[in-house]
Amino acid sequence: MSNNIEDIYNFLKISDSMATSGQPTKEQFSAIKQAGYQTVVNLALAESTNALPDEKQIVEAQDMQYVHIPVVWEKPTLENVNEFFSVMEANTDKKVFVHCAANMRVSAFMYLYRRLHECISEEDAKKDLQKIWVPNENWQNFMNQVIDNSH
Repeated sequence: MSNNIEDIYNFLKISDSMATSGQPTKEQFSAIKQAGYQTVVNLALAESTNALPDEKQIVEAQDMQYVHIPVVWEKPTLENVNEFFSVMEANTDKKVFVHCAANMRVSAFMYLYRRLHECISEEDAKKDLQKIWVPNENWQNFMNQVIDNSH
């Protein structure tokens, strides 16, 4: 298993200050640190199949800030996404690395963040989202709800 940041499961660089992925291994958090990321946001549940039980300690031992927003796969909530927006807004001056188990939750949240907070066109935001997956009906409905609520 290589420790290049690009080898992290479903790794996707969104911009110079944002990247997303599925669950990194313990070693890959060193690569994230070496790439200059200062904040790690985890949207996976602590009991996800591939979750690291001591992820907070691993990240903080690398001198990075750790934020955990557990999002239930079947039931993402507006509270989840609003908390995510707040964390992203609070860290606009930092390099932020966001992951979940497979980068599906994250890519949906990132799509919403970029559309609603960075005013990126739907087309551009969707391009990055669809590099990872095409959201299922449940997630598509959730994303529509977030966008409708923001107007």
